[in-house]
Amino acid sequence: MLIVGMGGLLRDAAAAVLRDGKLVAAVEQDKLRHRRPGALPLEAVRACLDMAGATAEEVDCIVLARPLGVGHLHLEVKALFPKGRLRVLDHHLAHAASAYFFSDFDQATVLTLDRTGDLRCGARWHAEGNDLRLEEELYTPDSPAEFYGRITELLGFRARSEEHKVQWLSAAGEPVYAAFFREVMGGKGWPNFDRSFFDANRNTAGGFSEKFYGGLGVDGPAALTGEKRLNVAASVQRAVEQIVLEMAGKGDNLCVAGGIGLNALVVAALEGSGQYRRVFVQPAAGNAGTALGAVLWGWHRVAGCDQRVALGNLCYGPAYDREEIKKVVENCKLRFRYLLTTGELIETAVAKLAEGQIVAWFQGRMEFGPRALGNRSILASPMNPYSTENLNVYIKHREPFRKFAASVPAEAAGEFFECGENARFLATVSRVRPAYRERFEAALLGGDWVRVHVVHREDNPLYWELLQAAGRQNGLPVLYNTSFNLFGEPLVCDPRDAVRSFFSSGIDAMFVGNFFMEK
Repeated sequence: MLIVGMGGLLRDAAAAVLRDGKLVAAVEQDKLRHRRPGALPLEAVRACLDMAGATAEEVDCIVLARPLGVGHLHLEVKALFPKGRLRVLDHHLAHAASAYFFSDFDQATVLTLDRTGDLRCGARWHAEGNDLRLEEELYTPDSPAEFYGRITELLGFRARSEEHKVQWLSAAGEPVYAAFFREVMGGKGWPNFDRSFFDANRNTAGGFSEKFYGGLGVDGPAALTGEKRLNVAASVQRAVEQIVLEMAGKGDNLCVAGGIGLNALVVAALEGSGQYRRVFVQPAAGNAGTALGAVLWGWHRVAGCDQRVALGNLCYGPAYDREEIKKVVENCKLRFRYLLTTGELIETAVAKLAEGQIVAWFQGRMEFGPRALGNRSILASPMNPYSTENLNVYIKHREPFRKFAASVPAEAAGEFFECGENARFLATVSRVRPAYRERFEAALLGGDWVRVHVVHREDNPLYWELLQAAGRQNGLPVLYNTSFNLFGEPLVCDPRDAVRSFFSSGIDAMFVGNFFMEK
């Protein structure tokens, strides 16, 4: 059984391939440097089939997650997959399938929340066995995620792409307007927005009305400076956290997907609420993740299979062998050293990090989703007192409130941090233990919160060993990790992307497979 899933066709398109109950490939169209909103993600599909060692003629089932693009997509699908059966899946059902079927729960509540979906912007499901039963649903414009996007624009960022900046900015403010924002959203329970706080004739700064600005006690967006700006960010974060908790209800197991699931502070609020014994967030929770939900739906509901599909390490993109890497670095006329063994690779990387250098780490298969998990990463040592300045200002060119993550082996995580299960995929935030607060001060979001990536040996043996080697060198098996990309571009995918980013930045050294380059 060979199943192809596609999702996010209008925004953040992706494809995935499932073979006989095993996820073998998943990749976003943007990371392949191809973007055609509304069209089939053909490059992503071809890359996935290539990684699966399959042809389009072998595909048994194709599942498309809504919303669909324009044109005759059904005819394109039939021409591409002549023997495959086409199925079309509701957007939020794809989100729900991606969260529940990847969890290890036999029974769960599933909450899906995003900006618009296909009119439905939220839903709560009861999941048991292979079934997902809808309990409650929410339709746009009563969307907490859309409101978060409006506040993003109000604060001078870009809606639909920079909500994460508001999330991290919120850590420095106080939620003094949270009660007011709950009033805007309709009070307690599921949202029912009061539209008098919005003005359809204003198409900038979130489109808010004079009544809204009156509630904030300001004349307009220009007055939101300094402390007020921080407090608005903290308030929308707190208000959305509260409403998500109320929508989730209480129970034993909770699964979460949809764009709100990418908000790590919301995830931490769910984990710490005590409303559920366990919380699982599908780590590629946005539109791209509906491609995962599509293949899982095809496996469980179209093919009728009960066997669960393992999420694995979420590294399902392309990998490049020695000859492919060598061809790129030689064509670019680069000076490099080839490290003969894994031991030499690890030893050289640890030495460069110990010297205070910033290191690009390009290994194995590319990650699926928005976060670097140790295969397409930029790394720095916490022992380096200038790591914050170097990473944020001189390399990533981003605001100082956007902190990088701390990667730590699973066996050592408890010594330094208090982590939830979702730290495995950087989907939540954790707390630094008091004894180490000063050591990790550069990565603190506010108070003792920090982004932590818990690395299991079975997920990423090479990265796990790098962390262990760093610990043997300086007693601290932790490295700061941020995504290997620059200037708002997607995560680097192939060696040429890596070379271009390396020489366009202040990164000191780069390891692409066993090839070592430095400036």
